[in-house]
Amino acid sequence: MKRNIVIATVAALTLVGGGTATALAVTGDDESGAANRSSVQLKDHDRDDDRKDDDRDDAAENTAEAKAAKVTAADAVKAALADTKGTAVSAELDDEDGGLVWDVDILNGKTWHSVEVDPGTGKVLGSWTEKDDDGDDAADAARLNSALKGASVTAADAARAGADKGTVTSVDLDDDGRATAWSVETTDSKGAESEYNVDLKTDKVTADHQGDHDDRDDNDGSDD
Repeated sequence: MKRNIVIATVAALTLVGGGTATALAVTGDDESGAANRSSVQLKDHDRDDDRKDDDRDDAAENTAEAKAAKVTAADAVKAALADTKGTAVSAELDDEDGGLVWDVDILNGKTWHSVEVDPGTGKVLGSWTEKDDDGDDAADAARLNSALKGASVTAADAARAGADKGTVTSVDLDDDGRATAWSVETTDSKGAESEYNVDLKTDKVTADHQGDHDDRDDNDGSDD
C-alpha cells in the first residue's frame, strides 16, 4: 500500500552530504531530490527506448532497473530501519527521471516516515516524517498495526522469501481491507513482472493470480 498522499509538512529531512537536517514544506510525493543524488542513474540506452512495442519497452526498462539495483529489497529495509525506528510496511524500487531509489515506508505508532535508500550503495539518501491533510493517517496506522499484531514475518523476511521467484522490486502489505499477507512484486531475467503473496505468519509464498489479472486488465487497452 504505497501511500500517495499530499504531504503538508516534511520534517527532519536528513541529507547524506554533510549529515545536516533541514525542515521544509513539500506538496506531493516528489522524490527527485534523492533520485538526483542516487549512485544509480539509468541512461536512455539502458532502457532500450528504440523498441517500438510498449510491452517490450516495459520489459527492457524492468530488466535495466532490476540489474542496476545492487542492494536488495531486504537490505534496503534493513538500512531504512537503522536510520528510522519503527516497522517497515513497504519498500519500492522507484525510478525518478532515471535516478533509482528504494522508497521505504516506516510506521512508528501513528507516525509515518519515508526513507529513501541508494540502490547502488545502501546509503540512506533522505528521511522524513509525513503528515497528510486528509485525516486518513490515524485510520491507516490503526489498520496496519492491527494486521501486523502477532505477525512473525517482516517486510524484509517477505522480500527474502520472494527473492526465490525473481528480483524483488516491491514489497507491501496486501491492501485488500484485511492485510493478511505481504504482496511482493518480482522481475525475472526477461523483464516479466509477477506478483506473489507471502503469509504474515508462515512466510509461505503463493502466486497472486488476482494481481496478475489486474495487470492484464490495465494493459489490454480497454477503457475503465
